[in-house]
Amino acid sequence: MFTGIVEEMGRIARVEHGAKGARLYVSARTVLEGTKPGDSIAVNGVCLTATDLTANSFAADVMAETLRRSNLGALSSGACVNLERAMPANGRFGGHIVSGHIDGTGAVIELRREDNAVWVKVRAAPSLTRYMVEKGSIAIDGVSLTIAAVSESDFSVSVIPHTGAETTLLTRRPGDAVNLECDVIGKYVEKLLATEQRQGITPAFLAQNGFF
Repeated sequence: MFTGIVEEMGRIARVEHGAKGARLYVSARTVLEGTKPGDSIAVNGVCLTATDLTANSFAADVMAETLRRSNLGALSSGACVNLERAMPANGRFGGHIVSGHIDGTGAVIELRREDNAVWVKVRAAPSLTRYMVEKGSIAIDGVSLTIAAVSESDFSVSVIPHTGAETTLLTRRPGDAVNLECDVIGKYVEKLLATEQRQGITPAFLAQNGFF
């Protein structure tokens, strides 16, 4: 589990493409401290298993499904990526619950400065925006952010200077793909409600039995 608080920006050293998957080699420093082979590191918000650790790099295998669901397949040597180690049990929970399992990608529509902040507007499919609420949480390329506005086809966040300086968000341009992970709670609630309705437990049933 992650928090969406990016620890450092790493750089793609090289990409080895397989028949359908790929292997990424990432240059980094901070996220390698205390990391062992097999530990999880979020790369642009995607939970990957770190292997082949050196003093300043790690490798990670990326399966075809992950390439289809995220923007990792578009990475090439030299690209900057957001990195975060899995949250330790005794760590601070500074962001929100981020699993590192990407729901899909969105596309940057515009970046607009307002005083010391930058508004970032992202186009997203209705299948994703249905899980977004104003003042709720969203992870964009692994960065925990608060949704300021949302419609059926897009949403907006406001990025403070620190977040802009410590992540890749403000290097994005209109049309760039970004990884999106919606708040996991909404997805579980939807699944549970759908199961209950199939079993005949509806709001009307609950009202009839004194639950409202």
